[in-house]
Amino acid sequence: MFVDSAEITVQAGNGGNGAVSFRHEIYVDKGGPDGGDGGNGGNVVLRASRNQNTLAAFRYNTLIKADDGKPGYKQRMHGKSAKHTVLDVPVGTVVMSKQGQLLADLAKDGQEEIIAKGGKGGFGNAHFTSSTRQTPRISEKGEPGELLEAVLELKMIADVGLVGLPNAGKSSFLASVSNARPEIANYPFTTLAPHLGVVDIDGTSSLLIADIPGLIEGASEGKGLGDDFLRHVERTAVLLHLIDMYQEDIGEAYKVITKELKNYKVDLSKKPHIIALTKCEGFDEEYITERIAEVKKVAGARTKVYAISSHSKYGVNELLRVLATLVNGQRTKTAKTTKPLLPVLKLADSRVWTVKKTADGYAVSGTKIERFAMRTDTSNPEGTRRLKDIMKKMGIMRALEKQGIEAGQKIKISTILEIDY
Repeated sequence: MFVDSAEITVQAGNGGNGAVSFRHEIYVDKGGPDGGDGGNGGNVVLRASRNQNTLAAFRYNTLIKADDGKPGYKQRMHGKSAKHTVLDVPVGTVVMSKQGQLLADLAKDGQEEIIAKGGKGGFGNAHFTSSTRQTPRISEKGEPGELLEAVLELKMIADVGLVGLPNAGKSSFLASVSNARPEIANYPFTTLAPHLGVVDIDGTSSLLIADIPGLIEGASEGKGLGDDFLRHVERTAVLLHLIDMYQEDIGEAYKVITKELKNYKVDLSKKPHIIALTKCEGFDEEYITERIAEVKKVAGARTKVYAISSHSKYGVNELLRVLATLVNGQRTKTAKTTKPLLPVLKLADSRVWTVKKTADGYAVSGTKIERFAMRTDTSNPEGTRRLKDIMKKMGIMRALEKQGIEAGQKIKISTILEIDY
């Protein structure tokens, strides 16, 4: 089953809790703290693989969860960190947030991207010993792993994309020039999913050609098969627009498809393209020349238009050589101008924090203090006291006092926890 989109929920593993423990050995009086740290939670990683060609594995398995880190133990034993959960996806898979933000673009075989980071393990009480605190009863909780709702979309990476009305001869052409075996029949919409085929060009080079299901007028509005499969054309270097020679109005057939390509969310009509009139066997050269002229009136005099027959191979080799030259030129041009797919994000300064007065107290936010809050065990008075000491060192307590905080008022740190002043 071909599936080219899927919605998934990804949960990275939580970090393990740190341990509170003291040495208990015979003949050793008042053994010191020896609670170990918790292990890190597992990441969720997507890996592009050329051995995958569909997202069907995610159709029913929509919740992806990595393992949690193990808690720390006595004798300073560190909890075991969880293994990362690595999932293979087809090359060309794009990961988007629910809000439409690009998170990852797996365009190369073997490329790996972390889409949800596991939480770090909490420190055990052995970590908190000092000259003034020799018997700490403090340990940290492990950080929660990241939770993400994401949309996976497969956009095939091909050199040439075949477009045209239903029954334009796209599947016949692909089967004629490659080892692909798409369904071929004398009725519309025989192609219900994209097909890929590798085409050998004179034994010196090759092309990867994608056969896209046929479009009809109004496809961009959801008619026919809609434009669900046009995402596979986005990455192609060149479009080959096939038009049935038996089409009554060849110029109108060209305009219909061009309009749908233009109305797609990314204007695909600007891509380099070549037009080929198919099923020309049995027609004389004079008639073929007239039909080519009809297309050029609409498409423009400089547009390359060819006549081919997938059955008799008429004009096919010449067309493939032209496509190979055009594809090589486009790939070279793209390589020189390509920018990173993902912008480099400037990380916020972890030291920055804000304090705001609310109806029932004060709200504190900031990357660093929120991480400390996540790791604080509020059921342990010493843990809460440590968090307040950290807030004092960071200057947060002073800011609260300047805003008039009073004893007993609530301090809420993001949505993580709430403590009394």
